[in-house]
Amino acid sequence: MNELLIGLVGALIATNQPLAVSNLIQQNAGVSVTIVNPNDPAEKELAQLMAEDDAAVTEVDKWIQGNNAFAAQGAGESKEALNRRIRARLEPVHKEYEDFLRRYPDFARGHLAYGSFLNDIGEEEAAGAQYRKAAQLDPKNPAAWNQLANYYGEHGPLTNAFVDYAKAIELNPAEPVYYQNLAAMVYLFRKDARAFYGITEEQVFDKALTLYCKAIQLDPQNFPLATDYAQTYYGIRPLRTNDALGAWTNALQIAHDDNEREGVYLHLARIKIAAGRFAEARAHLNAVTNAAFADVKHRLERNLAERENTATNTNAAGVFTNAPAVPTNASNPGP
Repeated sequence: MNELLIGLVGALIATNQPLAVSNLIQQNAGVSVTIVNPNDPAEKELAQLMAEDDAAVTEVDKWIQGNNAFAAQGAGESKEALNRRIRARLEPVHKEYEDFLRRYPDFARGHLAYGSFLNDIGEEEAAGAQYRKAAQLDPKNPAAWNQLANYYGEHGPLTNAFVDYAKAIELNPAEPVYYQNLAAMVYLFRKDARAFYGITEEQVFDKALTLYCKAIQLDPQNFPLATDYAQTYYGIRPLRTNDALGAWTNALQIAHDDNEREGVYLHLARIKIAAGRFAEARAHLNAVTNAAFADVKHRLERNLAERENTATNTNAAGVFTNAPAVPTNASNPGP
């Protein structure tokens, strides 16, 4: 959205109903935006319910992590006891969502929020039903199509995922997550993408990379996105060495801390080993000091040593083979 449009939206929100503002944005920018009316009683209630949802899921996640840590030490509660405690914590939120939707059955954002809650607690089929309902009630809400595409990506049919991600992008082409999700789907399910789009495998890779690049263009400081993009090159044969190195170099430039930087050094080393750039690869490995990466670093160091040895022996054999032959019956030329 350009600065003029942003200013226009700010002015309109103060003087117009949300629906009118949303329609005006779509007419002028070609982007479907859901404007939430904070004075809507349903919105107020949903906001409170979503806060309770977040608190419950966060607490349950802490319980699980804590119990796993205790279990690793031979302690912790049984799986059955933990599950009972989890159900008791989540059930009130579950009932609140159902009560909310009984009172607001046509509130698409309520169905979308409930679907996310159900997905978080592992009730994925029920979550899919809520996403479908949300998309049916508010077909101009890109988040509904994105969530529905996520569901189809997990459970099929995959063709629905391709279609629904495209709908989300059409409704909001400024959201990088939608491009990233579709890129991952195209890349991971290449055979299905070939059939759906009627393109070759090489073109499938190009399509996935183009989608990733669009997401990065919209969110250039997103390190996880940059690494997702860079890792796609591992699946392409022959390896596009320069492009892969460029992608990992970009990730290195936006890394937030030493942990992220050292992880990138390992990837740069891996690619440079494959490319025969051994000195550069060793320099990257020498820069990795985090103990968490020790195993991967040692494996890459062994691979580097093997590749260097093979290259040395090959070069030596080549020099010997190309040397002038010595006749076996040559007479002694004497002093």
